[in-house]
Amino acid sequence: MEKEPIIALDFPTWQETEPFLQPFENESLFVKVGMELYLQNGPSIVENLKKMNHRIFLDLKLHDIPNTVQQAMKGLAGLGVDMINVHAAGGQKMMAAAREGLEQGTSGQRPILLAVTQLTSTSEEQMQTEQLIPVSLEESVLHYAKLTKAAGCDGVVCSVHEAAKISEVCGTEFLKVTPGIRMKEDDANDQKRVADPQLARTLGSSMIVVGRSITKAEQPLVAYQKVKQLWGGM
Repeated sequence: MEKEPIIALDFPTWQETEPFLQPFENESLFVKVGMELYLQNGPSIVENLKKMNHRIFLDLKLHDIPNTVQQAMKGLAGLGVDMINVHAAGGQKMMAAAREGLEQGTSGQRPILLAVTQLTSTSEEQMQTEQLIPVSLEESVLHYAKLTKAAGCDGVVCSVHEAAKISEVCGTEFLKVTPGIRMKEDDANDQKRVADPQLARTLGSSMIVVGRSITKAEQPLVAYQKVKQLWGGM
């Protein structure tokens, strides 16, 4: 199976998203719809992307009491997205409820369910001082990964730099979806734990999420193809 990056569609409206996608009309993409795009446009954004034959990672990072998350997932499953996520900080019971909701709301194969460990914009110092988690960042991520697996989720959203250790404790089949991907010549912006596509492949990421390195490029299609080449090891 050909490895392809997930493009983060970090736009506020469909009117801005559609022109970006036009050069990709001959490509079947895997795209990420985050809170900015989904909350300002609603389910129609998913419908539009599905009509264009794109696969969708709905990145809403749900975090609430188990019953609320279960019912939300039951409804979101009906959109027909391919992948969706919650925050691992919500706990094992909440994550298990999320899976149950997806199963209840899906007639065929349920979407892949991920849990966010620590955001790639979070540094160890921030985690320790603001979240009052006294262990290292790596220990926190590994703890959340094991909790996620125990809850029956398919994988985690994590930094490239934790992917190999997560494979050691959760197995190679457990998905490691890694944002914070930048080309070497690009600015890290608000991300702290970044990597280029080649390093992500070397360190064992299952899937990579790439935003501004493609969406802000002068020639997005060319940038996408370059990322795809590096990620695929060609």
